[in-house]
Amino acid sequence: TILRESTMYKKIAKALRTHVARPMVIGSRFNRMLSQGRSIAELTQVPLVERVKDKSLVRHSAFINGEFVEKPASSMMNIYDPGNGSLLGEVPDMGEEAVKQSVEAAKIAFKTWRATPAKERANILRRWFDLIVQNTEDLAVIMTSECGKPLTEARGEVAYGASYVEFFAEEAKRIEGGILPGPVATKRVLVMKEPVGVCGLITPWNFPNAMVTRKIAPALAAGCTTVLKPAEATPYSALALAELGRRAGIPAGVINVVTSSRASAPKVGNALCDHPDVRKISFTGSTVVGKMLAARSAATVKRVSLELGGNAPFLVFPDADIEAAVEGAVASKFRNAGQTCICANRFIVHSAVYDEFVKRLAARSAALKVGHGLEPGVNCGPLITADAQKRVLDMVADAKAKGGSVLGQADISKAPQGGRFAAPAVIAGAGVQMNCFQNEIFGPLAPVTRFETDQEAYDIANATRAGLAGYMFTRDVGRAFRAAEALEYGMVGVNEGIISSEVAPFGGMKESGLGREGSRYGTEEYLEIKYVCMGLGK
Repeated sequence: TILRESTMYKKIAKALRTHVARPMVIGSRFNRMLSQGRSIAELTQVPLVERVKDKSLVRHSAFINGEFVEKPASSMMNIYDPGNGSLLGEVPDMGEEAVKQSVEAAKIAFKTWRATPAKERANILRRWFDLIVQNTEDLAVIMTSECGKPLTEARGEVAYGASYVEFFAEEAKRIEGGILPGPVATKRVLVMKEPVGVCGLITPWNFPNAMVTRKIAPALAAGCTTVLKPAEATPYSALALAELGRRAGIPAGVINVVTSSRASAPKVGNALCDHPDVRKISFTGSTVVGKMLAARSAATVKRVSLELGGNAPFLVFPDADIEAAVEGAVASKFRNAGQTCICANRFIVHSAVYDEFVKRLAARSAALKVGHGLEPGVNCGPLITADAQKRVLDMVADAKAKGGSVLGQADISKAPQGGRFAAPAVIAGAGVQMNCFQNEIFGPLAPVTRFETDQEAYDIANATRAGLAGYMFTRDVGRAFRAAEALEYGMVGVNEGIISSEVAPFGGMKESGLGREGSRYGTEEYLEIKYVCMGLGK
């Protein structure tokens, strides 16, 4: 009662009503239409612009030097809803010329943006954050429509993406150099931190909002300018963020967005890597493409940050809380239909608790509601492409041929026709010889194998060139420390299936990448260190 009467409580409650409750009311328009007798199939066949309240957030143009740029109709590419195959709209299929224009705009803007006081940059980023939060529901509908994840997850991603903008708005004022002890009495050693320059950013389709903000926000906080190439399947989220950035007062040329098709993507990527005025490349995506970009960037000695593929192990020790382990497994494995780079990919479970874990996980898998992400109650959406769907189905067939048992298959019979769905399932009796154990699945498939000793679990977990994320469940603190040190991964979750946060350094080891995103370490990726030797004279 005392808390409710406090001034601070009332302020927080008012803020929550403004930034959370209002978007939820807007989003209920789908529920209202459903209650009026319109089917979800009907509602999700309309173009993207008809699905949102603020139609100006749906942009069908690239964004260069503060303006949305049109292209001839012959150079447009169609964007489809993976949940039913319907046409959302079309955006320009850009190439090298658009990259040149964007880099030139970013280069010019860099001169003034780097000189903009840190506090002013922070205020602009804060306004961008506020606008993102205020437009949560439209941004979530855009995201669900183009990448398929359930609307609840999409809302969560908008909040997650906004958290990076908020965090780095604050970090902009904390970029500091220093003065070091001089070698002699007449010299002073100054250390200055300066923005790298124009940054080429390439983002994936599975987090079309958060991966954009996780790269752009620290770059802008540091004083850099950017040229972004969003994934060909999900350009609308990036373009909506660019529009909100423009409303927030981000100057022309500081953010540029070049859209391109899958066929044109190599040309755009190569143009960014080859351009001498681009001083940094940041890429999230496949290991194969990341290696190519790193090699291409070497010719101009660019700074490179890479967040690449994973093959995350999920260890369940005999002393684990099995219910908590299953909860963590569901959260990690089936989020976004298993299409995240840090999804649990291989479940490595001690024999003493193996049967109980498999039984409970299969029950949870079977209970998942599969369907279009905008449909109320759906918690597992489609895969992004037909190729992704075929990959998962082929892995299931391979596992069965090699002795695995398919358990807990969810019902997909009511999922929309034309959608790219794969039934969530558990593979019991999984072995290291199976494709789903050797390779990143990127789908709602959970292979489970046994182990007897802790060392055996470590050996199985580390038998991969990937090293992005790993998970474990144990009640033994000593075992947790030993396992965390033994696992060759950049991030380790202990009794936790969701590990991402704006305050933590996100990144991998081995062939899972270079550098870190998020946290204060993420800012350093966009800064150069300059040493100044100051002679005082006699």
